[in-house]
Amino acid sequence: MSEEPVVRAAGVRKTYGDTVALDGVSVEVAAGEVFGLVGPNGAGKTTLVRALTGTTRVEGTVSVFGTPPAESDRSRIGLLPQEFAPAGRLTVRELLAYYAGLYDESRAVADVLADVGLTDAADTWYEDLSGGQKRRACVGAALVNDPDLLFLDEPTTGIDPAGRRAVWGLVESLADAGTAVVLTSHSMTEIERLSDRVGLLREGRLVAVGPPAELVADHAGPPRLVIGVRDREETDLTPGADTDRAPGDDAPDAVATDTAASDTTATDTAPTDPAAEALRAADFAVAVGDGEVAVEGVGPDEIAAIVDTLEAASVDYESLTWAEPGLEDAYLRLTGETFAGLSRPGASAVAATGVDAAEGDPAANDTSDERGDVAGGGDDAAEEVDA
Repeated sequence: MSEEPVVRAAGVRKTYGDTVALDGVSVEVAAGEVFGLVGPNGAGKTTLVRALTGTTRVEGTVSVFGTPPAESDRSRIGLLPQEFAPAGRLTVRELLAYYAGLYDESRAVADVLADVGLTDAADTWYEDLSGGQKRRACVGAALVNDPDLLFLDEPTTGIDPAGRRAVWGLVESLADAGTAVVLTSHSMTEIERLSDRVGLLREGRLVAVGPPAELVADHAGPPRLVIGVRDREETDLTPGADTDRAPGDDAPDAVATDTAASDTTATDTAPTDPAAEALRAADFAVAVGDGEVAVEGVGPDEIAAIVDTLEAASVDYESLTWAEPGLEDAYLRLTGETFAGLSRPGASAVAATGVDAAEGDPAANDTSDERGDVAGGGDDAAEEVDA
């Protein structure tokens, strides 16, 4: 990586009326680095990309290749927006040739077709391509000038798993050759796979920056074992609490937490569960949800001891699922987004995970390599205000 960053932003601020889209954001991206940019819809991602590409005016300083973005050599920059609709009655070959013709120097169209896996579809009209093929054609259009700086906004949306991995490999090869890449995506799998560093935007502020593994270690929370249990009768376990609820009264919704770990984690009432009782008696930190019991902060080597504890107490259970935290968990904790269900740690009680209530809870690391979007849909790249 070169000593001079390809992209440098310092104290960038952008407002739309009373709405603060960016609030003092500073970031650098070096040659050969993939910088992942993540955050909820409205966090400021699109506005930041616009600031870095010189398509919106901002306070603060921004430079690309050492000059203001509006004065930089545009032929060295590639941009793939989330919303991109080329002419439908052009073939893929004609489409790439058109964009290649906008530059004094460009890559051979045949090479770009091969890179994005569309050689066999080269003479198909764009409008007749599948959704994934269209997206790969758009990726190709962003690469025809062999850019030194590449902005990719949700590059693999709609692409099948095989095509997605092909695009990932292409991004990795570009970075290896020295291209600086700014990648915006809601797929934490994609971000974690490709990014050297990740910046997380929340309400216009860059709240965390670092390598994915570092963000996971600092913010994702502990691993956990989730035990699927049978239906249980919910009653009050807390001494001195009200035991005179009328028949049919709903049991408390509060999630039980490990009372041995901290006096401040106890709830006034807690659902009865034989698995939870047995594990608490063995000094495991436990959270109880609907049909599930989660044991916090355990590694794979402790699973056998947990199973032995349950068997010794003659406790029946239906499943065991161990979840190690990942970047998605760090994302959810830092953004305050949550999911339901103890099988995703984001749903456990705040006291059970030690997460500050203002931050929210983490979600479990999905073991599927092809999980869906985290933030509930696409980015807001088409909107004027991403704040």
